[in-house]
Amino acid sequence: MTTQTTPNVNQPEGTNPKSFARLLPTIARILMGLMFFVFGLNGFLHFIPDPKTPMPEAAGAFAGALKNTGCMLPLVMGTQLLVGVLLLSNRFVPLALALIAPIIVGIITFHVFLAPASIGPGVVAVVLELYLAWAYRKAYRPMLAMRATPG
Repeated sequence: MTTQTTPNVNQPEGTNPKSFARLLPTIARILMGLMFFVFGLNGFLHFIPDPKTPMPEAAGAFAGALKNTGCMLPLVMGTQLLVGVLLLSNRFVPLALALIAPIIVGIITFHVFLAPASIGPGVVAVVLELYLAWAYRKAYRPMLAMRATPG
């Protein structure tokens, strides 16, 4: 009688249990989780002070428009907070990465077109997102099937 082991979707592909590289996905996940947990929580509690230098006019107008909708900033900050909690607790990591991807695209486009001087954290988020998406790529394979049948 032989036993078959099923591949662990939570174990990033290409990591040897004894190598240092096996820690990199965990480190990246925790860093990204902390980033989005803190910034998502700041969206509700406002504990990080505003920058001393004012935003460019177009960036301020865009941020003001998001705030004036009454629903977009709570939605974005709530999503960031939820993703931060999921990443820090190591639960539903592939789902968390898929949820935060459009927000990261919005962060990068905002900084590229409206406030390029403060693009640093956005670049860090993109690098961490791409690395973690690659590390958890096995979880996305079924979703990327060319032909799928329901059920």
